[in-house]
Order: sequence, then C-alpha cells, then structure tokens
Amino acid sequence: MSGYFAALSAAELLGELAEQNPDLVLLTQDLSMASFAARFPDRYVDVGITEQNLIGVAAGLAHAGKLPFVVAMAPFVSMRGFEQIRDDCAYNRNNVKILAPFAGLEAGPWGATHHAMEDIALMRSIPGMTVLSPADPNECLRAVRAAAAVNGPVYMRLGFLTPIDGYDAEFQIGQAVSLRPGGDVTIIATGGCVSTALAASDTLKADGVSAAVLNMHTLKPLDHAAVERAARGTGRIVTVEEHSIIGGLGGAVAEVIAELGVGRLARVGIRDVFCTEVEPYPELLRIHGLDAAAVHAAARKLMK
Repeated sequence: MSGYFAALSAAELLGELAEQNPDLVLLTQDLSMASFAARFPDRYVDVGITEQNLIGVAAGLAHAGKLPFVVAMAPFVSMRGFEQIRDDCAYNRNNVKILAPFAGLEAGPWGATHHAMEDIALMRSIPGMTVLSPADPNECLRAVRAAAAVNGPVYMRLGFLTPIDGYDAEFQIGQAVSLRPGGDVTIIATGGCVSTALAASDTLKADGVSAAVLNMHTLKPLDHAAVERAARGTGRIVTVEEHSIIGGLGGAVAEVIAELGVGRLARVGIRDVFCTEVEPYPELLRIHGLDAAAVHAAARKLMK
C-alpha cells in the first residue's frame, strides 16, 4: 500500500472521528480526499498546491478552536511548509496534525524533487513536535487515532507500507514495539522499513544469527529506554530508514548510544546523496541499499 492509499484510508477513519468531533476539519493540497469531502463538504478545504498557505490556514483554524488534519505530500509540506509548521503550528502550540504520504523514495521516477529524505530531520528539530512513522496500514490507522488525542502538533510520515501478518499491537506514542526477540543484533526500523527488517531477520536466522527487530514508530519522542535495552542487550544495533542517514532514525539512535557509551551502531539509509536514478521504486531501494540484502550485510559486518 502506498503512502497515498494509507492517507486515503486515514481519511475514511477521519470521517468516523469527525462524526464524534464537530471541530475536526480536513485540509489538503490537491490530494483528493473525496469520501470525506462528500460527507463533510463544509469541513473540507483544498487550497491547491500552496503548502505554506495550507499550513497557515490549518494553524489559523486550530487557533480558532478547530482540530485540523492536513494531508499533503511529504517532500513539499515538510520543506515548503517548514517555516509555517515551525512558527505557526509548533511555536504557537496550535493543534495541527499533518499526514504526509509519499515519504522517502516512494515517488520513485518523479525524481529527487519529489523525494522526502530529509523530513524526519526537519521535523525532529522543531521543539514540541511529535513525529510518527507507522509500519503498516493498520498501524497507520491506530497512529491517526493516537495523533488525534495529542494536544499539540503532530507530523506523520507515510511511505510505502506492507501489511505485517498478525501485527495488531497497541499504538502508544513514544513506545517502540518489539516484533521479534534476538540475542546477537537488534535491527531498529521505522515505517515501511520494518517489513524489510523482518525479512532480513529471516535471512540472518538462516545464517545462524539471532536478530531482534524493533519497530520505532515514534521518532520523537524517541523511546530511549528501548534503545538502551538494545545497546546493553545485543550490543549491536542496525538502524533502517528510508531517509537520509543524517538526522533521521539512525542519527537519533546514535545520540542515545553516544550518551550511554554502550553499543555499536550501523546505519542503513540513504547516504549523503540525491537519488537521481530514474527507475521503478523497488529498484531505487536496491540501488540505495535499502533492501533486505543490504540490512543483512550491515548486520553481518557488525558481527565481525
């Protein structure tokens, strides 16, 4: 399921939440949320491709007591709308929720201008911002419910999400979910990369390596206790994210490990380059070392 379809599903859920909360409104930048619009035409606003205005309008509605949910493409809302998210939403503690599909390289051959590989770093740096990155479509819906209950701004990135069989853990903001135990190495992943981490854990098991998998669905506030348990437990951590290795999940985990002075870390993510290849999405993941084989290799290297 693409991030966009996850957002569509979230919009269906927002329709249910809107029945319960007359203050809930939905805003977008040319991403049609048709079912919500048909159901609540006077609570739906499409401002067109004007992200700064989109966030400004949302902040104004929040300031007036509304509960705005914004659905907008991750690369554009996080970068073009950054100042408005920082100043109008976070600085003024306005209760705006941003659902951002097309995270990471999901926009594929549309090119580097449409890739969101800096949004975690940007959003993590804003004081008071909650940053979520659910791992599968059902967790996305649980995350939306959790976001609605937060008193403050929330950014939720939605990349390509593969359903994880049997996964129905309660979504608690700031609490990572252990998906698989292991004694040799811990793979900490976020978003769609959680499925990749599980696949890598399977191939590592075939090599005789016991790899734990941790779903870090909340990037801020980060679950420091879970990272510390991994650092003191297996002592070896591999982070996996469809984001730059600078400032994202790997950077956040590195900060914790450095302060602890315990554990070794390998970061799997987009290196300090733009993705300029024009290839289908799965091929871009392979080229940029974001597939299960790359995670497997990083874990084996850390074992040496």
